[in-house]
Amino acid sequence: MVYTGYEHCALMPTPDQLEYYADEGDEEESHALQPPFHRVVSLIDYEVTVKHPLEHTWTQWHWENDRSKSWTDMLIEVTSFNTVEDFFSVYYIIKPPSDLKIFNDYMVFKEGVRPMWEDDANKNGGRWIMLLEKASKYFVNKMWHDLLLCILGECFNYSEQICGAVINVRNKANKLSLWTKDADNQQAILSIGLQMKQLLQLGDMEIQYQAHKDAMVQHGPNVNALYKL
Repeated sequence: MVYTGYEHCALMPTPDQLEYYADEGDEEESHALQPPFHRVVSLIDYEVTVKHPLEHTWTQWHWENDRSKSWTDMLIEVTSFNTVEDFFSVYYIIKPPSDLKIFNDYMVFKEGVRPMWEDDANKNGGRWIMLLEKASKYFVNKMWHDLLLCILGECFNYSEQICGAVINVRNKANKLSLWTKDADNQQAILSIGLQMKQLLQLGDMEIQYQAHKDAMVQHGPNVNALYKL
């Protein structure tokens, strides 16, 4: 699971240590509770000063519809990150999905993988899709947040199959999807789909798996679903 906080912080001396400092030497009372610098340094838990690395480097992308541009020109690479702390510094500084205009997308993909069907890492793959129809802003943001934590934290049994995640903001329904690299790997696909439902606590909400090769030639509800859970 992804590391999201510190369990403890040893920056403060213990009561026994404070008593020791107070009794040591003939220092003036005003300095009795001010231990020497080297002793303060020795008490610091250096774990809190070290960033926590992720298994992979990930890239945040943003797509905004502009009819005067080609699809690829509308795709912007925002930034990349490879630690827990850097991810959250990006996540909390940009707008949440619920605040995006219609026909905007966020994508987070492994470094070197462009969030498009034609990319070598994606062309033989597919995606698990969840439609967020009439969902509250809170629910939309929570699903995006939780899915990102799951993929960055390598929570899936077949995490090597995962390429990235996308959220599409649209008029009728927002769409959350998890992209995998091999649409023929039934065992991995079903395992990821079942875990996705469990980790996101989706209950009876249906998710569908579509191969990218089908989505390229079909559109909307007409895309063939290889699996439904």
